[in-house]
Amino acid sequence: MPELKKVILKQIKILRPEEQAIKDLEKRSKDFIVKLKEEIVKSKADADIFIGGSFAKGTLLRSDNYDVDIFVRFDKKYENLSDRLERFLNVVSMKLNLDVERVHGSRDYFIVRDKKMPGYFEVIPVNKISNPKEEKNVTDLTYFHGPYIKKRIKGFEDQVRVVKKFMKAQEVYGAETYVKGFSGYAVELLIIKYKSFVKMLKELIKVTDDKRLVIDIEKHYKNSNDVFIQLNEAKIHSPVILIDPTYKERNALAALSQDTFVKFQESARAFLKSPSIKFFEKKDIDFNKIKGKNKDKFVSVHLSTDKQAGDIAGTKLKKFFDLLSREIKKEFILMESYFRYTGGNTGEGYLIAKPKKELVRIGPPLHMKKAVLSFKNKHAQTFEKNKHIHARLKIRFNLNEFLDAWKGGNEKLMNQMHITDFKVN
Repeated sequence: MPELKKVILKQIKILRPEEQAIKDLEKRSKDFIVKLKEEIVKSKADADIFIGGSFAKGTLLRSDNYDVDIFVRFDKKYENLSDRLERFLNVVSMKLNLDVERVHGSRDYFIVRDKKMPGYFEVIPVNKISNPKEEKNVTDLTYFHGPYIKKRIKGFEDQVRVVKKFMKAQEVYGAETYVKGFSGYAVELLIIKYKSFVKMLKELIKVTDDKRLVIDIEKHYKNSNDVFIQLNEAKIHSPVILIDPTYKERNALAALSQDTFVKFQESARAFLKSPSIKFFEKKDIDFNKIKGKNKDKFVSVHLSTDKQAGDIAGTKLKKFFDLLSREIKKEFILMESYFRYTGGNTGEGYLIAKPKKELVRIGPPLHMKKAVLSFKNKHAQTFEKNKHIHARLKIRFNLNEFLDAWKGGNEKLMNQMHITDFKVN
């Protein structure tokens, strides 16, 4: 236990942002918001601005490249919020010499950078709603999250930082589709519930496949069964169901997949058993070292897409990697797979698989005499089952050869999935 406390205290010390950095962010944010407000007032648009995210809630991690989430709340009467916001930002960017990048998503938002300084703003358009039930996009709910967290997280900000750092290092942080992990808001709620990083780990590793955990901080429901009855089925597939305190009809961990949660649990158990600073450091995965141990059962895969960097690119690449995994399983026993989005338009991963001893191919029904005869002539070993002819096939190629052949026969599919480069090593 002393070692556990020592590791966590060391993390807390290095994860707190520097005071000067916070002051600089406050000033830069204020200057930017003043100019943005001026343009909004000039246009007589019915909109206001608020700061959200980790910066507003005091849970920001120390970084060399800080970001601040700035939300522009437009009256519900407006359509095309992103287009409207873009016009304001273009004017402000010229006045302050900033770069503006539009990021496509369920609702487009903007990354605004100062050409001479590190860090950036994420400027997000949202609808001005008074009740969470009126939301048109999940970002509309952010307005309610900030005040709730800020009021209850005081004294526990460092615990949130430790959780975020741990989850980032273990590659389970983020609700993006290519991660399917824990969002920042979910982490803050978990700390409000458990009060500490260690207690959170100890409780979440108890969750099993056959008994999902329901967390309802504000007790919106009578019991867990009530949650399963009243919530939409699509919202209760995650291994942990975390009822949003500000909106009872939302599961704040709906994006969390079983695979990502198991990965988190394995890391949590290992950390609690043997606390070490290494659990807070991003893993340096040596593909060559892994290949050396697995020889012809191993392949590394390097992918590129023409889709926009970020969630869209990462999701496209992960979707294609998952497709490869399914294709491999048809003829191989997949022992291990790993994928990571490396940023920009690229991703990489590896697969370890060994050929199945044999494959069974189903042929035509037995009453089709000519087709059955033709099938038998093509295959050395055949047998009858369920009124069909079957063949036993020996696999005579390794994983690398299989993927090379698959790649050559699926160029059209790759184009449809926006994969521009696919290298197998």
